[in-house]
Amino acid sequence: MTLMKNPLLFAMKKSFGPVLALGIMFAVAFQPCRARAEHEGKIQILLLGDSTAEGSIPRRLKPEGPHLERVIEQLLAAESNLPPCHVVNSSLSGEYIRRLIDSGRYDRAAAKLPGLDYIFIRYGLNDRARLKDFPTEFPSDFHELIKRLREDHPQARLIPMTVIPFADEDASKIINDLVRQVAKKERLPVFDIYPRYAAELKKGFNMLNYRRYSLKKIPEKYHELVKPFVNGPGVEVMANELDAILGHLPGWYSDRHPNLAGYNVIADETAKYLAALLRERK
Repeated sequence: MTLMKNPLLFAMKKSFGPVLALGIMFAVAFQPCRARAEHEGKIQILLLGDSTAEGSIPRRLKPEGPHLERVIEQLLAAESNLPPCHVVNSSLSGEYIRRLIDSGRYDRAAAKLPGLDYIFIRYGLNDRARLKDFPTEFPSDFHELIKRLREDHPQARLIPMTVIPFADEDASKIINDLVRQVAKKERLPVFDIYPRYAAELKKGFNMLNYRRYSLKKIPEKYHELVKPFVNGPGVEVMANELDAILGHLPGWYSDRHPNLAGYNVIADETAKYLAALLRERK
């Protein structure tokens, strides 16, 4: 296109001269695109993960929430000078990366979501339990998922996450080291949620997990007491309501899945991480 046929170039030619005008247009045309795939006026954030991201039991015990994705939204909204954000939690209990892909759930629940700006990926716990050769298969599956996400959401920033202190410290380190290995090869940042969660556990080791216990293991004399907490064959308690009475039972505290307090730790640290990214982007 000539200068005469392009109104913007023609106007700049009159003001700056033809050589400078072409230089300005070239610089504008080829500068890095800062805009992300905002959808319906909001930053779109996707959470992909397992049961420690989904929170199925807290959702059942307190359906009105607020749950992880809403708390992240609320914390971001409470900050000044941040754009509106919408968080989609597409996590599922029992899931690992291979199942996410092979079951078709990725295609149904994640591939076609519009305008994603940030995607947090938190897997490893179930992968370690399910895969025959975890040190080899987990990184391979992770790379495959990242490839799919890049193809389907080229505008999105992908953010692998470490796991929370669910397994013992050594097992967690094995998983998290592999997450960092994958992220380094993919040139992606790692959002390390582990230290914050571990620090909060020092305030009370059982403060952040719910209690899930087989009803058959509870002495019958307490069955009337636990009746409001019964779901199917088990008892589900959000926090410490029954600890004083049943805390002596073997395994009462063994389920380490987050309760609402645990998810609020994850939400708070995630919101802080996101706020820094959003301010940097702005």
